[in-house]
Amino acid sequence: MGHIPVVMDRLYVAFALSRRRIRRRNERGDVPGWVMITVMTAGLVMGIWGLAEGQLQSMLSNALNQVK
Repeated sequence: MGHIPVVMDRLYVAFALSRRRIRRRNERGDVPGWVMITVMTAGLVMGIWGLAEGQLQSMLSNALNQVK
């Protein structure tokens, strides 16, 4: 039973080292993917804002009035 923690520790160290090697090779990342996610998020925010602008303004006004 005592050798299981040692084996698990060695597997964890091997996994951590392999992740470091992968990260070094892919330092640039997926730039087009991040650009797409950013643009799509901005589009969703603008769409939701356009649909719910009145409700959002009333919620903010009500919240600020309750603080006073």
